Amino acid sequence: MSDTTPAAAPGREYAVMRSILTVPVVVQRFVDKAPGAGADAVCLDLEDSIPPAEKAAARPLARKAIETMPRSGFALYVRINGYATGLTEDDLAEVVRPGLDGIVLSKAESARMIADLEAHLVRLEHEYGIEAGHVAIVPLIETAKGMMEAYDICRASPRVTAAIFGAEDFATDMAIRRTDTAEEILWARSMIAVACRAAAVMAIDTPDPNYSDEAHLRREMSKAKSLGYSGKLCIHPTQVQIANEIFSPADDEVAEARAIVEAFEREGLAKGIAAIAVDGKMIDTPIYWRARRLVEWAEASKP
Repeated sequence: MSDTTPAAAPGREYAVMRSILTVPVVVQRFVDKAPGAGADAVCLDLEDSIPPAEKAAARPLARKAIETMPRSGFALYVRINGYATGLTEDDLAEVVRPGLDGIVLSKAESARMIADLEAHLVRLEHEYGIEAGHVAIVPLIETAKGMMEAYDICRASPRVTAAIFGAEDFATDMAIRRTDTAEEILWARSMIAVACRAAAVMAIDTPDPNYSDEAHLRREMSKAKSLGYSGKLCIHPTQVQIANEIFSPADDEVAEARAIVEAFEREGLAKGIAAIAVDGKMIDTPIYWRARRLVEWAEASKP
């Protein structure tokens, strides 16, 4: 059994974010189609997909989408502009409304940024009658500085439920050329996955500009899964179903995990024993928790 579950402490509730579909709020047909894409989360984008001259006009469009978008089992996020742009606070003031589930913070580079964002969310939740602590924070880590601060960023607030690796901006910041093999980003990609695991939050893989080559997408998502990622930031609906499939636990893995959990709880925990044999393999507490996480993830992944 492989451990492909999202990072979480024992007993923590599992959110499923196999796929996050990002859509530019200035293209209404994309916004209209997003609820039917089957993504675990939809992310309304105010950052890279919006030209500078349209940033201000995009905010009320995002707010309108939050207030009117049909909801059918997906979480709703907004990606806001990073602190260096000077647009962050205005973005927040417009989009933190009932119906919003989380904020994706672009160019997250420090725990201090997360703390400042949390302070704004506390104030805005109170102002608009949103349950305290409801709006999650998902840092988008995509610079060299952010990479070196990744662990602290991921554990800076209980609101941080996941972090996203942004390969394109990271490559730009590092002045390196992206290639099809992705070897030049392997260390950074791995580092974000490790930081997320250490902080007990989900790791979401970088968006892929290629949306038409299914073999490529399956290969890259499978690679991300092998590194510890539990989901993908998707830029096109065609990527969503592939992500949902790749980042869901396989049936045989779930069956094995259920058998381990049931046996350990019956023959181990109930009898005060810390290690038991299951099908000729020694099962101890870490293996039990890994199996339990996978079972909980599988349950949460059901439609």
